[in-house]
Amino acid sequence: MNDMTIDFPLGVSSAAFQIEGAWNEDGKSESIWDRWLHLPGNGKASGDVAADHYHHMEGDLKLLKEMGVDSYRFSISWPRVLPEGKGNLNPKGMDFYRRILGRLKEYGISPAVTLYHWDLPQALQYLGGWANRDTCLYFQEYAEKMFDAFGSSVDIWITHNEPYVAAFSGHAAGRFAPGHRDFAEALQVSHHLLVSHGLAVASFRQANLKGKIGITLDYFPASPATAQKEDVLAARRDREHHLCWFADPVFKGVYPENMWNHYLRHGLPMPQMKADDLSVIAAPIDFLGINYYRPSVIQNCPGGNWPCDTAYLPNPAEKTESIYYHQAEKLYDYLKSLQAEYAPKEIIVTENGFSAYETPDRLGRIRDENRIDYLYRHLEKCVRAHQDGIPIGGYYVWSFLDDLEWTGGYAGRMGLVRVDYDTMKRTMKESGKWYQKMLKSRRLEAY
Repeated sequence: MNDMTIDFPLGVSSAAFQIEGAWNEDGKSESIWDRWLHLPGNGKASGDVAADHYHHMEGDLKLLKEMGVDSYRFSISWPRVLPEGKGNLNPKGMDFYRRILGRLKEYGISPAVTLYHWDLPQALQYLGGWANRDTCLYFQEYAEKMFDAFGSSVDIWITHNEPYVAAFSGHAAGRFAPGHRDFAEALQVSHHLLVSHGLAVASFRQANLKGKIGITLDYFPASPATAQKEDVLAARRDREHHLCWFADPVFKGVYPENMWNHYLRHGLPMPQMKADDLSVIAAPIDFLGINYYRPSVIQNCPGGNWPCDTAYLPNPAEKTESIYYHQAEKLYDYLKSLQAEYAPKEIIVTENGFSAYETPDRLGRIRDENRIDYLYRHLEKCVRAHQDGIPIGGYYVWSFLDDLEWTGGYAGRMGLVRVDYDTMKRTMKESGKWYQKMLKSRRLEAY
């Protein structure tokens, strides 16, 4: 690739629960993740303090300015601004995000705001959480309050981050909050998440705001383990279960027929829905956000990953330092396939990053050359895709700061900026310096 110019926005991402801390300060209520990680055996650490961004916000945003990012993607903590999940706003919580947006404007950094990054107020979980249809309306109310308060300051709105994880990891596999193991419930939750997305999009349009709105989906692009028909079909089921179950309703107004029938064959009750739900979900959006980390290899396995009848085939490279091994070409193929199948107006890579177990060297530097290599290779594929006519609307590194990686705790670090959890000192890693240099030159450069 000869032309290495980057002519789409570059940014970094974060999520409220993973960095803010201050879990019960200034009127913030408990989230389902607070509750989940406070229970023994559910994770390696809590988010009570995390990176303490709530108290270090001013310095953190100065680091963003120093790095020179075009855009900063962060999420609003629903229980921080609406402790009951509905009703009266919390003034101190609102002021926190108002100050963030004010600083970003001062620094010339475009805000990209995620409304839901999995931290449902526990008050709403008591009412049934996402399995309760009313939560769709509570989410719409929450979105409308955020649009009204911050709409003039936000350029990009993301309704949901990875609804697959919220639905299936949280309600079928029991690995994430709220820790349920009921696949039928997960199917209903997935539908309610999508309905709430559509309702928020409708409210956004009605508010006539200047920015853009979309949704972020995750998927580990699956290849079949062999050329045998059974494995090829298993890889197809993995895609339809993980990606198409959400993307098809958003872009086509239908659920994928093959997967729907597959669930029926397993005797599952399908989601209860109202007559106009699919048209609500399919309200036109301005972009599709994707979180991409790595591909996967899938084999047929009757009874495996019930009811999908699939099994994940580990790659030998995953035994190395990080699970996010290099197969950057798969990102290009994925972008191309998304454009061919769904034709979104824009595709924004809202997360792409590398986890490692890092310690400073004797000079205090964090020499994360593997991360630089990973980001370089994947960003190169985004540049190539953009040059080939795929409408890449932005690229965000996950993550800005080292953070709480959900049930994985704090050992695996993903930030461009290191956080010393004992002192809360911030140190820009070599990858952050590389990104900083590239942001200035607007060219993809080796380190």
